[in-house]
Formats: sequence, C-alpha cells, structure tokens
Amino acid sequence: MSRLGLQPAVAGRALWRRRRGPRRQLLTRPVVRAVLALVVVFLFWFAWSMGAALTAPGTDSVSSRVAEWARDHYLGPLVTLGEWITYQPPKVGGRPSSALTAPGARPPAAGPGSGRPTADVPPRLVSPAGPPLPGEGSWRVLGTVRGVPAVYATYVRADATHTSYVAAAVSLDQRLVRFQLHPGLEDPGPANWGVPPTIPARSRSGLLATFNGGFKIDASGGGFYLNGLTRGTLTNGAASLVFYRDGRVDVGVWGPALHLTSQVAGVRQNLRPIVDHGVVPATVDTNIESGWGATLGGAYDVWRSGVGITRDGRVVYVYGPALSVRTLADLLQRAGCVEAMQLDINPAWMSFMYYRPRHHPADPTPVNLLPGQQQPAGRYYEPSSRDFTAVYAR
Repeated sequence: MSRLGLQPAVAGRALWRRRRGPRRQLLTRPVVRAVLALVVVFLFWFAWSMGAALTAPGTDSVSSRVAEWARDHYLGPLVTLGEWITYQPPKVGGRPSSALTAPGARPPAAGPGSGRPTADVPPRLVSPAGPPLPGEGSWRVLGTVRGVPAVYATYVRADATHTSYVAAAVSLDQRLVRFQLHPGLEDPGPANWGVPPTIPARSRSGLLATFNGGFKIDASGGGFYLNGLTRGTLTNGAASLVFYRDGRVDVGVWGPALHLTSQVAGVRQNLRPIVDHGVVPATVDTNIESGWGATLGGAYDVWRSGVGITRDGRVVYVYGPALSVRTLADLLQRAGCVEAMQLDINPAWMSFMYYRPRHHPADPTPVNLLPGQQQPAGRYYEPSSRDFTAVYAR
C-alpha cells in the first residue's frame, strides 16, 4: 500500500487524538473530578431516598409518595406547579351519578327498650342545594352497639353550584362509642406513643369506623399529643380534637376551656375553628391557600374533611369533593355542630371507612363511605403514614 493510501488513516488518528486530548485534560482537573464525585453521590442519595419513600409501608399512592418526598425536600413549588397544570376544576350543575343512600346501611329502627339507650336519630340534614333528592339528608345506620344504632351517615349536595358532587356526613353517638387517636409512621413520626400506626388484627373487635387526621404537624398551626409525648407545640387558640381517657372526645379552641389535664389522652390540633359557638367565622373566606391549606391547582373547591361536636355531645364528621372551607363549615353547622375544625384536604388523604362485622366480628370488613374516595378501604389495616382516629363500640 502506498504512503498516499495511509495518509487518510493517519490523519484520522491524529484528529481523534487532538479531539480526545482536551477531554482527558478536563477530567484531570480537581474541580471537575470533585463535581463528578458530587453528582455520583447525589444520584446514589436520590436513588436511596426516593426508593425509601416509594417502598415505605402503607397504602399511599405512588403520586402522593413522590409529591410528599418533593415537599419534604424543598421542591414544593414544583409540585404546586404540576398540580396547577393538571388540575381540572369541578363542573357546575348536573346531578349525582349514584343513589344518595350509604351502601349497606339501613334506615334507623325504634329503640330497643329494656333499660338500654334508645336510638338517638339526628334531625334530617338539609342540603344547601335546594329541594332534596330521594334519600338526601336522611340518616341511615352504619353501625350498632348492643342492638342500638350508634353510627349514622347521610349524603348531601354541599352547595347549589356543584350539584353533581356529593358530600358525606357521619354522626356518632358518644354514649355508645369510644375514640382512639393513632399516630402516623411519618407524621407525627416514630416514638413510644403506646398506640400503633395501624389497627392490627388483634385490635379489631368492636371496630366501627376510622377517619383521617389533619395537616402534617409542621403545617397544622399546632401540635400533636398522645400518652405523654408531644410533637410540635400545643398552641392556644388552635382548633383541637381532644381525646379523653374514658374514650370521649371534644372539639374546640385550645385554651381555658380545653387544656391538658390528667384525663387527656391525646390532642390533635389543626388550624383555627371553622365553627365557633355555633357561628361560622368570616375568616373561612379569607387567605384560603395560606390559611386553610395548599390545594390542588390553587382552587378553593377541593376534597376537604372536618369534624365537630354538637351541643348534646354527638361527634360529626364531614368530607367530600368540591368543598370550600365555607361549604364544609356550613355542612358541619347544619348538622348541629357548635364547634368544628377542618382536618386534612385533597383526595390523597381523605378517609372515612365503616366496618361490617358479618361473620367475623374480630376481623370486620372495611367499606369506604364515599365511592370516589381515593384511599382504599383497608388503608388503616396497613401502617399509615399519617395519624388517624378509630371509633370502637363501648
């Protein structure tokens, strides 16, 4: 082969060396090596951290786990932007797509007599949406204690605008039920709480209902207390769900009326009251996102939940889609609450389940009260990332 024939190959190798030289020189620089090492460390940390979030115990969806991981690592604005882009506002008008009777429930029957408490049926819940649809606002029995109705539920349309959406209201008779506060694995986090972050198989006898807690403690404007331990700070003026050692609960403002005593087993604080002395305060209409929680798409009408207490001591829980703080408060007030507070918001955290004993009283079957509820009915049969309340027969 002639020298002329070798020239292109030699020239190509020389060109390759010239191109490769600067790259090799770049990789020998200490600053570049340090940056590459940091990138590798970051990738390993990210894989470990995200993997731990995705494989943690519980029933949280992948999307909610990723969103919570991002918010915990100062990426909340990116999550909010994504929610804003994908958010679909609730439609206006229309009719509900399902019957307004609780699944598997029945109308209340007469009290049993024989010295046992008689059935205390709440007054019909009047919908703000106008003339009631069949079954709307009529209480039906979800659970009994010794044959006496103890847990009632009903469905209503929450306002006259979003009439195709249905909220659920539950009324619990404290003469017949007792309440237990449970911690969450991540919030309030691990500690010697004396209560597990789940309802284990050995603790399901007499279980009647479960429902979600409030915001993450660092965003709740208050604290969490259980069996002598506290996360956050129990704050005067904060709306509080207070658990007593005899199984009763109360709802109100933390301060002179509600405070820590030897009879208090647990306290779950969240924001400010949305019903106070029977009145819905004007603050429910102000500073919606900064004062009442960051919502999907920055909207006012989203999934919300709340709990309150009536003058005669019944506990009322309300939740549903397309609720503003005002409509949530209005429903709790219409159900007779003289004190009430908002709990958690957005679909990933909404939970109300009732439990059917059927042929296995020690292992009752959980049922979601609202069919559109995102969380599975067995959510609290698995370890929960957030705190929650369990309701048992006395």
